[in-house]
Amino acid sequence: MTRAGRLDVGVIGAGAVGPVLAAGLAGAGHRIVGVATTSERGRDRVDAMVPGAPILTVLEVLEQADLVILAIPAAEIAPLVAGLAAAEHWRPGQLVAHTAAEFGVGVLLPAARQGAIPLAIHPAIVFTGTSVDLGRLREASCAVTAPAPVLPIAQAIVVELGADPVVVGEDDRAAYAEAIATATAFSASIVRQSLELLEGIGVPQPASVIAPLIRASVDSALGRGAAADLAAVLADREPEASA
Repeated sequence: MTRAGRLDVGVIGAGAVGPVLAAGLAGAGHRIVGVATTSERGRDRVDAMVPGAPILTVLEVLEQADLVILAIPAAEIAPLVAGLAAAEHWRPGQLVAHTAAEFGVGVLLPAARQGAIPLAIHPAIVFTGTSVDLGRLREASCAVTAPAPVLPIAQAIVVELGADPVVVGEDDRAAYAEAIATATAFSASIVRQSLELLEGIGVPQPASVIAPLIRASVDSALGRGAAADLAAVLADREPEASA
């Protein structure tokens, strides 16, 4: 994507993910036409992350956006896409991307049948819904799945968010999602348990005790080669990595 190819971007969903991606793409020069949400908390997130972005209905987003991002719970994607397709709201050439880890582009097939271009993009971070996530994106990878002719579009969107695109095959998305869920849940559980044990015996600032240990353990688990590669990549990052 060149600067001459800016997109009108619309986001459906204003949970922790949607407004952050909107802010990231706005920072790359794309125009945010609006975010569809019905909750006050969602409106507050939009105001905080993309000030001035209109709050629209789902249909208004589809009418105005070149790129529609479905940042909604995974279970809601198929019914929404199918329902909009039944009413013939998808447009030929319109990009539609979801952010669920477990799905490839198959869940977007009803939209694709109407000429929309399906993309699956999953940022491998734990979102907070705040500007902190913009910095985390610049240190993260995103799984991308798309038909071969349009795969470079998905990769370019990820690059513009500041992340590294990692291609995951359609049939491999379930395994990818399991790996992400396992790492996230297990890490959170172990860290929480360790903190509680140290707090229970009166250790002050227990997080400062286990943080270096966790980093070293992760490096060891990744293997010396992988850890060295990771350190080299992070060393090459631009100094603006914090939000």
